[in-house]
Amino acid sequence: METPTLNKHYRQACFVTSAAKLKQAPPDEGWEVAFAGRSNAGKSSAINALCDQKALARTSRTPGRTQLLNFFELDAQRRLVDLPGYGYAKVSEDVKRDWQGALADYLQTRECLRGLVLVMDARHPLKDYDLQMLAWANQIQLPVHVLLTKADKLNRQQSGAALEKVEEALREYSRDFSAQLFSASKRWGIAEAHARLDGWFEFAPA
Repeated sequence: METPTLNKHYRQACFVTSAAKLKQAPPDEGWEVAFAGRSNAGKSSAINALCDQKALARTSRTPGRTQLLNFFELDAQRRLVDLPGYGYAKVSEDVKRDWQGALADYLQTRECLRGLVLVMDARHPLKDYDLQMLAWANQIQLPVHVLLTKADKLNRQQSGAALEKVEEALREYSRDFSAQLFSASKRWGIAEAHARLDGWFEFAPA
């Protein structure tokens, strides 16, 4: 059972602002952890589960609705950032270019960024865009933690094989890359994910 101390930082998360371009983002100071992933991987649901809130990050049955950088504040110095989903959304090429440009600017230049949570559907991990994101993060020396979402859709053998496959792929990159199984609907893996986030945010031990 997870302790209240472990959860309290995330339960108090609140929406701050959305930014179409990096210059519209909050000041580049403190600590930020960003969430990225394919538009249908369950990224917003994962953020809501980790913060124990039902509607903090907007979810939709239409993949690709997150087209802005969305900032959520944990305290005055710590923020979660929901990045635009990639690889699926049915939007115009001009919109997609602007959107990908904002994501690239953020990942390359944001000095307060401490880590990236890369969300993948456990049933379909390591798609081309996921691999591009891993290579990019490795190049800029950004730590990555992979959440293999919707793990409840797999049996124990299948989920174990998915995790092993991803962990093997991560060995080609930095030692700062890790992975875990996760289910927002079943609330699996929340404590493990919080522990990784706590390290990046430098939260003092309870």
